[in-house]
Amino acid sequence: MKQLVLAAAVAVFLSACSSTKLDTVPVEDKSGTNVTTPGGPGTGGVGERVVTPVALDKSKVPDVANRVVYFDYDSYAIRPEFQALIETNAKLIKADKSKKIAIEGHTDERGGREYNLALGQKRAEAVRRAMGLLGVPDSQLEAVSFGKEKPAVMGSTEDAFAKNRRAEISYR
Repeated sequence: MKQLVLAAAVAVFLSACSSTKLDTVPVEDKSGTNVTTPGGPGTGGVGERVVTPVALDKSKVPDVANRVVYFDYDSYAIRPEFQALIETNAKLIKADKSKKIAIEGHTDERGGREYNLALGQKRAEAVRRAMGLLGVPDSQLEAVSFGKEKPAVMGSTEDAFAKNRRAEISYR
């Protein structure tokens, strides 16, 4: 009895498969080249669409003022006013996969050497993470700390300290 049921099931399966002819499978063209518009192509009709390509100059690197993120005292939180700067740099680095950037974290002269190296690294990592969230691959990013060793401005005033608490985006 089992053999009879099995033979019937195989016969039904084979008959179902034999009804589809592979030579007559309809092919759907999704290239968009055969789309007709109400005004017709090239007539300037209502349905004609022209898309102007946006060219991003891959060789353009922002000037130094647009590659520095400043931080508050003893902080590695990115201030909201620098989000656009980070997004601009992220777009540029994503557009050219051959480029790499180093994000250099810096501190002012207050604090010990080890503390400043750690704070500079946290600042560089904060910018690297922000760029990573914007889609920049880790292979294009490097975060390094210089601590207080490379001040942007010499001096012990609050203005000098504020200019030295930074992360610089350096293109390679």
